Amino acid sequence: MEPIFPKWTNRIPLFLGIGIPLLVIAIVAGIWYYFSPKFLAVGYEPEQPIAFSHQLHAGQMGIDCRYCHSGIEKAPTAPLPATETCMGCHNKVKKDSPRLKLLHESYKNNTPIPWVHVYKLPRHAHFDHSAHLTAGVGCVSCHGRVDKMEVVSLASPLSMGWCLDCHRNTTPNIRPQSKLTDMLYDPHKEGYLLYNDPDYKDRPKQGPEACGACHY
Repeated sequence: MEPIFPKWTNRIPLFLGIGIPLLVIAIVAGIWYYFSPKFLAVGYEPEQPIAFSHQLHAGQMGIDCRYCHSGIEKAPTAPLPATETCMGCHNKVKKDSPRLKLLHESYKNNTPIPWVHVYKLPRHAHFDHSAHLTAGVGCVSCHGRVDKMEVVSLASPLSMGWCLDCHRNTTPNIRPQSKLTDMLYDPHKEGYLLYNDPDYKDRPKQGPEACGACHY
C-alpha cells in the first residue's frame, strides 16, 4: 500500500522542534533590543511653548547651565527656569519679539510657563541631581551636547542598564568640580586623573548598585 504522505513529511516534527524555539528566541531578542528605551525614547523632542534655543543661549552665548537651572547643585530634581529668570535678560533683549509673547504674559499674570519635560523617570525610580554633581558627573554625560541643540532632545535612554553601566565604571564620566557644566571639556583628552583630584579624596569612586539606591 502506498503511503499517504511523502517521506519528507517525517521531518516536519524535527523542523518544528528546532524552528519554533529559534523563532521565539528571535522574537524575544528583537523586542528586548529594539523595544528598549535606546530606540523608543532617545531622540524624543517635544515642542515647547516657547521656542528656546539651547544652541544660541548655551552654545553661542555661553550661558552656564546653572543660570537657568539654578540651585541644581543642591536640589534632587532639576528646576525649570522661572519666568523671572528669563525676564532678567528679555526685559531689554528682544522684548518686543512676538515669539516672547507667552513669556511676557506669564510675567504679567504671575503664571508659570508650561515647559514640557524632556527627561522624566517613572515614579518607581529616583535620581538625585545634586548627588551626581557632587560626585563629579558633568551635565554632558546624561544630557549630551546641549550647546549644539536648537531644540533639546533626549540624549540618553535612562534605562536601568544604562545607569548601572555608569555606576560600575564611573571614571569616564567624572570631571573636576570646576568643569561640571563645561560641554567642551573632555577628561580623557585633558589627561584628568580622578584618583589625583583632592575634591574626591574621601568620596566613593563607584556608584551604588543596591536596588534601594534608585528605587523607593
